[in-house]
Amino acid sequence: MLGPVRAWRDGTQLSLGPVRQQAVLAALALRPGLLVSREQLLDGVWGDSPPQSGRKVLPSYVYGLRKTLDEEGSGPADSVIRGERGGYRFVPDGVRLDVADLAAQLDDARGAKASGDTATAVDRLSGALALFEGEPLAGLPGPYAEAERQRLLERARTVRLERLECLVLLGRFAWALDELAALSASDPCDESLAALRMRALYGSERQAEALNVYEDTRKRLSHELGVDPGEELQRVHQAVLRQDDVRLLGTAAAARSVAPPAPPPARSGPRRAVNDLPGDSGRLIGREAELAQLVAPSAPGSVSIVTVDGTAGVGKSALVVRAARELSAHYPDGCLFVDLRAHSTQRRQSPEQALQRLLRSLGAAKGELPSDLEELTAAWRAATSPLRLLLVLDDALDAEQIRPLLPAGAGSRVLVAGRRRLAELDADRRVTLEPLASGDAVSLLTHLIGEGRASREPEATHRLVGLCDGLPLALRIAGSRLQNRHTWTVEYLVGRMAGDERLLGELSIGDRSVEAAFRLSYDQLTPEQQRGFRALGLAPTVEFDVPASAAMLGWTSHDTERVLESLVDTSLLQQPRPGRYRLHDLVRVHARRVAEAVPEEAAATRTAALRLYLDAARITSDWGSSSFPTGPASTGPAANRSAATGSAPNGSAPNGPQPAEPWSDETQPAEPWSADAPFANWQEAETWLDAAGGELVDVVGHAAALGEADYACWIAEALCDYFVRQGRYHESQTALEIALAHVDEATDRRMAHALRNCLGYTCVYQRRYTQARALLTEALHLGRRRPDPCEEARTLGGLGALCLSVGEGDRAISHAAAAVDLSRSHNDWVTAIALVIQGLAQQFQRRNEEALASFADARTHAEAGGRPRMLGRVLSCAADIHLRLGRYGEAKRLLRQAVHLVEQGGDIFLCARSLTRLGTAELGEGNASTAIALHHQALHQHQLLSPLTEPGYDWLEMDIRSRLGHAYVATGRIREARGQFETVVEVHDARARRAAPTGRG
Repeated sequence: MLGPVRAWRDGTQLSLGPVRQQAVLAALALRPGLLVSREQLLDGVWGDSPPQSGRKVLPSYVYGLRKTLDEEGSGPADSVIRGERGGYRFVPDGVRLDVADLAAQLDDARGAKASGDTATAVDRLSGALALFEGEPLAGLPGPYAEAERQRLLERARTVRLERLECLVLLGRFAWALDELAALSASDPCDESLAALRMRALYGSERQAEALNVYEDTRKRLSHELGVDPGEELQRVHQAVLRQDDVRLLGTAAAARSVAPPAPPPARSGPRRAVNDLPGDSGRLIGREAELAQLVAPSAPGSVSIVTVDGTAGVGKSALVVRAARELSAHYPDGCLFVDLRAHSTQRRQSPEQALQRLLRSLGAAKGELPSDLEELTAAWRAATSPLRLLLVLDDALDAEQIRPLLPAGAGSRVLVAGRRRLAELDADRRVTLEPLASGDAVSLLTHLIGEGRASREPEATHRLVGLCDGLPLALRIAGSRLQNRHTWTVEYLVGRMAGDERLLGELSIGDRSVEAAFRLSYDQLTPEQQRGFRALGLAPTVEFDVPASAAMLGWTSHDTERVLESLVDTSLLQQPRPGRYRLHDLVRVHARRVAEAVPEEAAATRTAALRLYLDAARITSDWGSSSFPTGPASTGPAANRSAATGSAPNGSAPNGPQPAEPWSDETQPAEPWSADAPFANWQEAETWLDAAGGELVDVVGHAAALGEADYACWIAEALCDYFVRQGRYHESQTALEIALAHVDEATDRRMAHALRNCLGYTCVYQRRYTQARALLTEALHLGRRRPDPCEEARTLGGLGALCLSVGEGDRAISHAAAAVDLSRSHNDWVTAIALVIQGLAQQFQRRNEEALASFADARTHAEAGGRPRMLGRVLSCAADIHLRLGRYGEAKRLLRQAVHLVEQGGDIFLCARSLTRLGTAELGEGNASTAIALHHQALHQHQLLSPLTEPGYDWLEMDIRSRLGHAYVATGRIREARGQFETVVEVHDARARRAAPTGRG
């Protein structure tokens, strides 16, 4: 929890799923043993924006977490997450939590300090800080995660202050002062910081500076808060004036009066202590947890290796130099620094050159040094075997460059910084440096441009930080530009940086440039990695996975994953969770720029990405392939799934997707659309789309922004059924409105008609009947100007659903019958849905046998379509007629089939509707207890829906509770029956003027 939320079993990292699923885990794990209600989880993870799918998302997330966290074969009673009435409980048996480790470390530290063992307290507090791996609960959404994040950050700050006080008590004043300066800058009104800083300055024999700190703090408190310093700060001030060593320094006071220890006895080997660490320039902000990991005690008697990796400009060199300076007092035999220049305009330093320099630095070189690597390595090991050294290797390329440079002396330490993750190097600790969190980034920029300038333009300062995306190099360059241009406002620089084409150009000053740093990383890549990097810059979503990347590259999944993982190791690509990847915002801009330098390759890559989303959406849609008669036609596996340029890793030369001619006035498609996508079935395609979450609408916007109006329209149309089926009506509406804004730019003339049909269909589900009627009427006029039987049938089916919803039964039957006539030989889905609408209208008019005939006809077409949800809907509707006619056995048979089918299709609404009707059928046959159980199952399904996004939510609850009440009456349980009927009245009264159930009923 003290960083990105991660979990391991037996050393293997586990995939915890989407970020909101991780947020559910955090909300449970941070309250171990406590029952957390569903309402608390929904409020804590989604806040004021609950999921459109309502409560049904919680069980799915809990199921995913159990599947990942529980031992194989565990049952619900053994799960780490136990479901109980109204909520869930996290059972910490057998689970180790870093927050629990933190509490234990703090208890040990405070116990050691209380007993007078301050050195042990420092070690324990350093260990506690090392548990923080960046921002706690990094990236998790929701108010609960935000509150816990702030609480844990405050706890980290408390630990840091306690550690700094222990350093003062031990007399390590210089170490404490560096950190105190950074902390004080971020919170200049904190009196406890000021008091501790005064004590450290006094211990360093800088009494005047300590008094200045008091005076500065007093003025700031007076001017900004209108208060005087508190008692503790005043007492420290008086103690400095009196030079009260005991009050200020505690145990360190005695050390000031004791003579320095005698020098250590003479030893063989070089005697000259060397310190060639570079200057520690610039303030280090937001790296406290990482710094604690670097300076934490290492195992005695061995050479400790700690690696730091991260993207270009993230601040690796500054961090390792700061850590080395803090550690330098522990390495009296020497502190050495080598810039290996792996990513530099200068020539890379070879191991031979580095060893020659290191040997001379130690004074171990006698005459001319050998040039052979083995001889140099032997000389280096001999020279360092009796020494305890600190060696910093900056900008390292690989393990082969590092291994010869490792010193031989027990107790030595090596800090390695590089852009690549050196998995092949045996390291004690590995620290991956991420971009700064928003608050730390603002603090760094404020430090650079001055608090007054930042406070005058707080919104612009935050926007500038957002454009730099937490990258210290970018922040420092932006800060330098503002330092050198006093007439520029922050808002002016933000304006200059607007747009990807200008962003990187503005992040350049002198010989420092963000793009140049990225270019050096790119130049180090193999051709295969460069091809992958260019393609990823063109991804239509922020996050992507292996299938999307493979589609853009035209490679196999195996080869694609291998290249993606290698790019993660170079720190050019981030992996927020297993199987999902993303580029840092500024890296993405650079990747897009290098991609656009190869225009033919870029065009094919973009098209391949859009084609994959189109294929997935069309495969997932219940409408069937005949509902998509236009669009890119399948011409074979190579053409569909490969980019037009570049080579796959195995050397093959793939071809790009070749769109068929779109429908126009003069031409008609030769054959309907068909997909050759990397999905075995519609369930796989749906799961893949689910993983994209809220970014699917962005794909439509991305296509439109690229000028790919046809793809924007095709994808929006194809996603309509997927969105509506999941109750994500707003996303469907947004995607379609984006596409409609560009429909005149599309060459596929069918889209003007199709998109209005889709938006009208969505509006019916949203109960926006006026808009639906306008859209469908307009679509009808368009279709009659350019005849298209399939689209006209969809329009008439939509009008039928609309008329059914507003009680116009005869018109609903007329429109539905016309839709059936047009679609019967073209589209099974349109025919089936039109027949269902016709049957429902006949049912409401009590024309039962006619309705059964319509449903029987619909069943034939639904079975031909092959989608379980559509068939389940038909069977459930037919069962209603049999229930009305008292044919309970036939109703039970149909409803059991329907429940099974709609569960397969994932339709929660239809599942609840069918379950409660099955309960009514059981009651009709005298099975009251079975009926009650089924109604309760239906209520459980109903609770998974969202009252905010499901228009039929209240109607369905009233229907289930009414049926349940009648079942209670049949068993003589009058009190329980009364409770159900009273709830029905309460729901009705609370939503008195809500619309009646839609055609889904």
